[in-house]
Amino acid sequence: MILGTRGSPLARAQSGWVRDRLLAAHPGLDIGVSVIVTSGDRQQSAPADTFFGGDGGDSARGIFVKEIEEAMLAGRIDLAVHSFKDLPTGQPDGLMVCASPVREDPRDALVTREGLGLLDLPVGARVGTSSPRRAAQLRAARPDLLFVPVRGNVGTRIRKMMEGEFDAVVLAAAGLNRLGLLGARDTEPSGGVRPGEVTGSGVVSLIPEQLCVPAAGQGALAIETRVDDEPTRSIVSAIADPATAAEVAAERAFLAELGGGCRVPVAALGRVNGARLHLRGVVAAPDGSSLVRVEGESAVDAGQELGRELARRAIDRGAGPLLLLAGRG
Repeated sequence: MILGTRGSPLARAQSGWVRDRLLAAHPGLDIGVSVIVTSGDRQQSAPADTFFGGDGGDSARGIFVKEIEEAMLAGRIDLAVHSFKDLPTGQPDGLMVCASPVREDPRDALVTREGLGLLDLPVGARVGTSSPRRAAQLRAARPDLLFVPVRGNVGTRIRKMMEGEFDAVVLAAAGLNRLGLLGARDTEPSGGVRPGEVTGSGVVSLIPEQLCVPAAGQGALAIETRVDDEPTRSIVSAIADPATAAEVAAERAFLAELGGGCRVPVAALGRVNGARLHLRGVVAAPDGSSLVRVEGESAVDAGQELGRELARRAIDRGAGPLLLLAGRG
């Protein structure tokens, strides 16, 4: 089998993690790795304020997977590992997500030199993030901060912060953990945080999900295969996690119902607890001046309908003008 991956350190770490678990589940299996350069990787050299990556909508998310999916359809690779939040809400004919392994921590994290939490940052502090979702929600909590686009992989963003280009950067806790950079995970109910040391790479403070709801699929991996490749799908099923799949399906249903290609900050987080699934969603004005929050609960197997229902509820509560403000894809 040939596994396709982007070449960034995080993508390689994620793919290696999946490969190791497949080999553990199927002793004797031979899995090669093919590194593929995507449009998103090539755009990393473009000016930061012209790039709209991460969780910015289907057109933005697709730039990190297009060439990998083309390689799979052409038969050059058999499976691919993606960050679920990079996948568009629709997939090309002939491809499918056949499994999602157990999810990492879905929350966002603030990395600073001094170990400051979001509420401790000084007035006017420069915070690096190219995610409209993060910037909008954090602006709502701290409108006095200056949010500045930042480019590059995780290590590059942290280095820019350590060198003084920013006072803080916001990153996914899952990526920090998969790269072995995440320290203590404690957060305080008040919304403050207790920092965890990250040797040589600043100090991490986790941002409570109530303050900044993650992107749909954040912290989850998607293993993609061809629809007609039953042998590969059978092999991959050994590491599938049903709870993660249910959470992400609900989150992506919320996103899709709002219009998966919209460039408005949209966030969603599902949590499975036994036979129940709780879903929290947010639609925000880009400047953080208005946030529409919705949440609800359903049976685990009804999560997608819950996602669609909450999206309609968000529209009823005023999300429509926010969607129009940012433009629909």
